[in-house]
Amino acid sequence: MEKRILIYAPTGQNAALCHKVLEVAGIASHVCETLGELRQELLLGAGAVLTVEEALTASSFRLLSEYVAQQPNWSDLPILLLARGGDSLLVRRAVISLGNLTLLERPVRTVTLIAALHAQLRARERQYQMREATRRKDEFLASLGHELRNPLAPIRTSAALLPHLFPQSAPAGRIKDVIERQVVHLTRLVDDLLDVARITSGKIALQRQPIVLADVLRHVMELSQQAALAKRIRVEQQLPDEGIVLDADYARVVQIYSNVLSNAIKFTPQGGRVALRAWPEHGMLCVSVCDSGIGLEQEALSKIFNMFEQSRTVSGQMSSGLGIGLSLARQFAQMHGGTIEAHSAGIGLGSEFLIKLPLPEQPTQAPEQAREAPAGLAEAASSRRTKVLVVDDNRDAADSLGALFEMRNFDVHTAYDGYAAVAAANQQQPDLIVMDLGMPGMDGYEAARLIRQQPGGQAIQLVALTGWGQRDARSRTQDAGFDQHLIKPVDFDDLLRLAAASH
Repeated sequence: MEKRILIYAPTGQNAALCHKVLEVAGIASHVCETLGELRQELLLGAGAVLTVEEALTASSFRLLSEYVAQQPNWSDLPILLLARGGDSLLVRRAVISLGNLTLLERPVRTVTLIAALHAQLRARERQYQMREATRRKDEFLASLGHELRNPLAPIRTSAALLPHLFPQSAPAGRIKDVIERQVVHLTRLVDDLLDVARITSGKIALQRQPIVLADVLRHVMELSQQAALAKRIRVEQQLPDEGIVLDADYARVVQIYSNVLSNAIKFTPQGGRVALRAWPEHGMLCVSVCDSGIGLEQEALSKIFNMFEQSRTVSGQMSSGLGIGLSLARQFAQMHGGTIEAHSAGIGLGSEFLIKLPLPEQPTQAPEQAREAPAGLAEAASSRRTKVLVVDDNRDAADSLGALFEMRNFDVHTAYDGYAAVAAANQQQPDLIVMDLGMPGMDGYEAARLIRQQPGGQAIQLVALTGWGQRDARSRTQDAGFDQHLIKPVDFDDLLRLAAASH
């Protein structure tokens, strides 16, 4: 379907003649009798469109121009237009608006038509190869994110064990803090990689809700605090007195502001200054991040938001990082209907990033976003100890997480594959099962289905703990019977809350 030529010439004999010529040349084609048929066939796939000047009515021109404008990034649909000769206004509009257009004047020789179509199909085949390469890249990034998250989980849980094993050791506490900071940093890099794959494949949907700006910026400051302290950078804040509420995706708005703020801290020298300001203006919320850092050349201002674009430091060396944080920030802002702009007076003169997001009509009272405090030991255990089953084919991950639960006085058992998990669930009747998904043999999905079918299986709190965070993975866990879907490396406080609720 994708290699055929769609012919649209609803009047005269042009369509029939072209179809016969292409059939003799061995080129697949399909004649579209109506504009509605052309629209449907385009959705099914086409190698190119062959049309004639007199067929370009206002409706057909609008259909083709809209299709060209809405193509995915890999696509550049070839359109071959047979014109009657002369520089008509219609032909000039087609040349400007229809993208990858080839213009042939009639009468056209058969060999010229065939050669032009072969060239278009070869170019189209390269586009399909690019689409396949992009698909494989996205699958690789998703798989990479999963594989990187797996070792991060036992590293984080093992670090959390240190204060319990050595409660009087200050060095153990410092080591734990260092490990946790680096795990958080690695996790953010992994999340950025996965977001690139999700955006390019169109798998990100905003989860809009009323969110309080002060809560968002407080979270942003928490994420950037360690980096600022390490470089003795003052982060000054100038925020509106009144409570501002956005209709937005909380996680993505945090990501927008924290990516821009962390970028400013990264490129500001020791002892520098970063100013964070917010104010409403003409129906938009404006947030400015201004730094006293290395600044930007005018040439860099037009490239700074490109994917994988990295700035050079004053010494001329490439900066560290993946070069995707600002690109993600811009794309998330645009998904919210907003913008991001970068300004700089030049090298050594600092930079300013201005983020604008739509500001809805403000409620008379801002919604409260109360956050539950981590469940403590008293909440996690009552008259009897809560039973927890930890399942993961990565023994380090299972054992370290199990040890954390044991130190909080839970009754813990571990299993290292799906078969053992089903057997342990039947024997132990746990209150909570924390289970990996990607296990060899019987995976977590199948194990969850079998556990739910056992006597008492419906009463168990089933939590999927995995490196896969895509929407399809979450829907699969729900279909398999899981109550929760958590991403590695998990915050142990989140598991404590679930354990307390399961008892």
